[in-house]
Amino acid sequence: MAPSSDIAFTPTVKTLQTQRGSRANYARMEERGGFRTRITKDLIAFLATVDTAYLATANTDGQPYAQHRGGPKGFIRVIGETTLAFADYTGNRQYISTGNLTENSKAFLFLMDYGHRRRIKIWGRAHVVTNDPALISELMPETYRASPEQAILFEVEAWDINCPQHIPQKIDAADVKAAMNQLETRIATLEADNAALKEELERKHP
Repeated sequence: MAPSSDIAFTPTVKTLQTQRGSRANYARMEERGGFRTRITKDLIAFLATVDTAYLATANTDGQPYAQHRGGPKGFIRVIGETTLAFADYTGNRQYISTGNLTENSKAFLFLMDYGHRRRIKIWGRAHVVTNDPALISELMPETYRASPEQAILFEVEAWDINCPQHIPQKIDAADVKAAMNQLETRIATLEADNAALKEELERKHP
């Protein structure tokens, strides 16, 4: 039975790995089955922190297309052992991803966590759901200001975690704001304490 990593490691890729000296390492991984194929607790925890993703598709001619998908943290939901789903909002109405998935269900999700320098790659097949208002409503994040147009269901076939090498560390603006608010509160408290101490010293030593 072929390892799950064969979804990415084609014969040509393996030949290049052999030529460039990395094949032995990946062969050992293949002996253990290759990439992960089930949605694990680790992946669920990671998805709970994700507020941005890139969905890659291709049409029947093989022309690739990648589009940003975003929302509040956790907008990508787990709805089965191997199934992810998210609400797809009304946007510029080009419908390239939707059209590609109509022709070719193969899809790829690229997830980045810049704050912790992590990235996850997910291969699978996706399809668009337009005729299930209950599902679309369930997937729509509460209080998020967007209009859901459809849902995308993503069947996971394999996923892998990349090393943090070359990932720049970037902090989310909301996290920075929260940290700044804490600092400002702490500074205000210290300034008030300092003023009280100065007042007490002046009273004792006029």
